[in-house]
Amino acid sequence: MIHSSAQRRPAPIRIAVTGANGGYGRTLLDQLRRLPDMAATQLVDPDVDGVRRMLADLGMTGDDVVTATGAAEAAAAVDAGRTAVVADAAHVAWSHVDVLVEATGRIDAGFSYADTALDNGTHVVMVSKEVETIAGVALSAKARERGLRYLPGDGDQPANLLRLVDWVLATGFDIVALGKSGEYDLVFDPATGIVNQNGVEQQAPALAGLLGRGDDLSATLAARAEAVSGLKRAAAADSCEMNVVSLYTGATADVETMHYPVVRPDELADVYAERADGGILGTTGVIDVFSMLRLPGEASFAGGVFAIVRTGDDVTWETLRGKGHVVSRDGRYACIYWPYHFMGIETPLTIAAAVDDTAATPEPRQHTVLAARASTDLAAGTPFRVEGHHHEIAGVAPVIVAPDAGEIAPYYLLSGARLRRDVAAGELVHFADLDGVHEPAASAYLSGLALGV
Repeated sequence: MIHSSAQRRPAPIRIAVTGANGGYGRTLLDQLRRLPDMAATQLVDPDVDGVRRMLADLGMTGDDVVTATGAAEAAAAVDAGRTAVVADAAHVAWSHVDVLVEATGRIDAGFSYADTALDNGTHVVMVSKEVETIAGVALSAKARERGLRYLPGDGDQPANLLRLVDWVLATGFDIVALGKSGEYDLVFDPATGIVNQNGVEQQAPALAGLLGRGDDLSATLAARAEAVSGLKRAAAADSCEMNVVSLYTGATADVETMHYPVVRPDELADVYAERADGGILGTTGVIDVFSMLRLPGEASFAGGVFAIVRTGDDVTWETLRGKGHVVSRDGRYACIYWPYHFMGIETPLTIAAAVDDTAATPEPRQHTVLAARASTDLAAGTPFRVEGHHHEIAGVAPVIVAPDAGEIAPYYLLSGARLRRDVAAGELVHFADLDGVHEPAASAYLSGLALGV
């Protein structure tokens, strides 16, 4: 057996994880057990009992785990080589944290944790993309001012895509489009005519004749979309992740809701070509999401990431096509992709990069804003709440638009707020429309916006 490398540091990196009892936290904690030079020393979650049960599942029981009700207790636990479980930030011993992994997914708590960590000289690995869309620019600037690192966490699509973009640009390509597959594949069984999306089934017998792209790509994509029209394929989480990528790359959305074509992976280079070359793009340098269509038993794209590039020498790219790479029919475009995102399993890469200052991530700027467009008429007094696995807000749709002078309210700043006046269907929600906005996060967004693009 080939084992992971031996400890490279005189002392392990001390890691605090917020939102520790979530799925992301569990995948990270499981992986950290394999790395001798990293240790999750303080775990923060209101559900202390839930965290302890999870740790027991992972084999951490007895004196290895301490419930701390104050920072002094947490510090003592860390000094004794134990893991401290705490209910909130007031009980964190920041003097004993080298890196914070923020994974609450909540604007109020997540922003506060990250901001406090930077105030205490702690690097931040941001997993809460909701926080990133609002305060990422400001938090990154604050980290630089203090000689600290603020990085999106590997394992979620934004950081993975940024790593891919770095590789693609370093090799000399021009990027036409970049993006990811949706969280859940469309798995079509020709034997039954049923398409399954994460357990939700729909009769879609027409897909049997649409598994190839055909001679008219536009017609094929339209027919596929019609065949699966009963399934909800777009998610706020997708728009949120692509907005984060926009902050770091400057890429914009070709259409504000993104295209979401139903695509087989070998078609990506044809689909994400310019319209003049038979593709769907009205402009280039864009972010987008596609719905992967596959058969039972075929490998998934696994919510992975891709970049569409312009090719060069015909002979070179025919050689690469012959090796199985995804090249468009006309040979002008190619798709470079990583079909995975392993959640917290990959995040130790970012933790090490934060401590070692080896990340190539550029400084973010508010190139776009994830905004909220009313999907129905909304009356004054309407409350907003983030709900569900995909962290969506009823009554509004997430859209990626150009930033303005600070009048448009970011989508996740609606969380906990309510309308002070009527908003008609189709209108964007503005700051002036809201009461009860989380002021610290709003101030961070506006300060980041003031840094320009």
